[in-house]
Amino acid sequence: MTAIEPVRKTSLSANQVKKYSSSLRLWHWANAIVISGSLITVLINSTITKGRPTATLIKNELQKAGAQVTADQARAASHALSDSVWDIHVYFGYVLAALLVFRLVMEYFQLADQKFIRSAKTIYTQFKTTKAKREQARNDLVVKLIYAVFYLLLIVMVVTGLFLAFEDALVAYKSIRHSVKQVHGFCMYFILAFIVVHLAGVFLAERKEESAGLVSDMINGGKN
Repeated sequence: MTAIEPVRKTSLSANQVKKYSSSLRLWHWANAIVISGSLITVLINSTITKGRPTATLIKNELQKAGAQVTADQARAASHALSDSVWDIHVYFGYVLAALLVFRLVMEYFQLADQKFIRSAKTIYTQFKTTKAKREQARNDLVVKLIYAVFYLLLIVMVVTGLFLAFEDALVAYKSIRHSVKQVHGFCMYFILAFIVVHLAGVFLAERKEESAGLVSDMINGGKN
């Protein structure tokens, strides 16, 4: 049975149809907040709450206040503080997983010309067959490829993160925990690289008259 894709049958004029759907904009900004929050927790635990320095700080400050604190007690307090931050990181991970599922479901219900896969195929066809504006088609294709890699990274991050979050229930796979943790941490650097490239691309695009207004479009939807 052939799937029927939504098409743009609407009483609105063409310039009233939004370039980005409200669901896509919601996902974009929610995803940005969650990923930023998750990365901040990693930054905090690798700096502010880092093991030995934090334990030493806790011990010194409590001793200044007149408390008798051993090195083991200070380390335990530091570890508890770090665990609290990681708990927040896990919660961000759950939300990120939910957002990923939302994005996959949304892809099915999007209007046909707003589907990521369909638009990527269209751009690829234009690049292969059209000589006019070939450079623009190539740039659009590169952008789509970068986003495709980003989505793949999100899937890997969510899957490995959920594995680590539920490792107690996955005892049979405990032998691969270290490898999964390495993959999870390694993907984080690619996510950071994407964020840098994405922000740089938006900044450069906003400086060009023909592509200005990207941020505004992602807020109000823009015109198709």
